[in-house]
Amino acid sequence: MKKTFKLEDLDCANCAAKMERAIAKIDGVQSATVSFMAQKMIIEADDDKFEEIMEKVVKTCRKVEPDCRILR
Repeated sequence: MKKTFKLEDLDCANCAAKMERAIAKIDGVQSATVSFMAQKMIIEADDDKFEEIMEKVVKTCRKVEPDCRILR
């Protein structure tokens, strides 16, 4: 399953790159793209565990950029 999420308060391109690398390491994630310019995140992950994976993604993003919110 591939989903696109809007990001709010992502402050810099470096943080976006860190988030992208961290998300890509999560079990079940096939690909992750975080765009600072578009303020978007695209996640491709296993269908059956998508919600569980998204919980990990949210926690990972908060570690890198505490102010950034993922809008669903």
